[in-house]
Amino acid sequence: MKKKNYLSLARKSADLQIQELKKVKKVFNNSFIKAIDAILNCKGKIIFAGIGKSGLIARKISATFSSVGVPSFFCDPAQALHGDMGQIEKKDILIIFSYSGNTSELNNMLRYANRYGIKIIGIASKPDSILLKASDIKLLLPKVKESDLTGMVPTSSTSIALLLGDCLATTVMYQKKFSKEKFRIFHPGGNIGSSLLLAKDIMISGKKMPIVNFKINFKNALKIMNQKKLGIIVMLKNKFIKGILTDGDLRRELKNYSANDKLDKFMTKDPLVVNENMPATKALAIMNEKKITSLLIVSDKDLKKKNKTLKGIIHIHFLLQNGIK
Repeated sequence: MKKKNYLSLARKSADLQIQELKKVKKVFNNSFIKAIDAILNCKGKIIFAGIGKSGLIARKISATFSSVGVPSFFCDPAQALHGDMGQIEKKDILIIFSYSGNTSELNNMLRYANRYGIKIIGIASKPDSILLKASDIKLLLPKVKESDLTGMVPTSSTSIALLLGDCLATTVMYQKKFSKEKFRIFHPGGNIGSSLLLAKDIMISGKKMPIVNFKINFKNALKIMNQKKLGIIVMLKNKFIKGILTDGDLRRELKNYSANDKLDKFMTKDPLVVNENMPATKALAIMNEKKITSLLIVSDKDLKKKNKTLKGIIHIHFLLQNGIK
């Protein structure tokens, strides 16, 4: 087979799956609404289950729910026979994926849930399947064409199950008013977490800031700059930002200055400030553009005022240490 045929075969498979996935809209009905209401009103955990490839889908959707603050875990129906069903309580909801709905390994889990009044949301493609008959809320997946050569390998069927699970999660997120701020709390590490950090999350504040009265002399200014180790001092007048001095400014004036001379006339007046809710990635972009190593942080309400109160300082090293790129 010519290598150029690889691409045409891949496109054919992708096109077929994309077309079949549109059928998911058939599931957006009263049963879907009941499923969302049940999840939103659940006082316990959202427990996902499935066997084989459906189990992999269930694991992924469970992880998505957990990542947005909805208590959830995956329970393997086969392992549940050996004690894991003790994790499932009456206040929980059991969401089970099975494309056929007739997987025999589900039987004991279904009997257990029915016996103890645990609500089941079943997701399957056969309305007369064991799973949907045992479910309190039935989400009927449309029949889809698989995208492989034989039309038998789970491809489109797993994709549509995954899509439906994601739609459940994103609908719940909308209803819970889930935000980037909340997402950052649940994802403090990794690329996603660092990309959601705000200026206020990594700035220094309080006594760590190198702040001085604008009338300070050269000797004391140098002393404070050395103590705080940020390479700058922020000059204040009546508690408001007056200007900024860098170590470079001090070095340039060193040969012309006596120890008691005032520095206010050499400072950079009205220095660049940014608001505390600015994304850290944007703060880094500003530093690179302006060729500076520090940014002054103020509150949102102070940003448009003539007199601004300093809330914090970001140094470029803080950004790099937190994985901001």
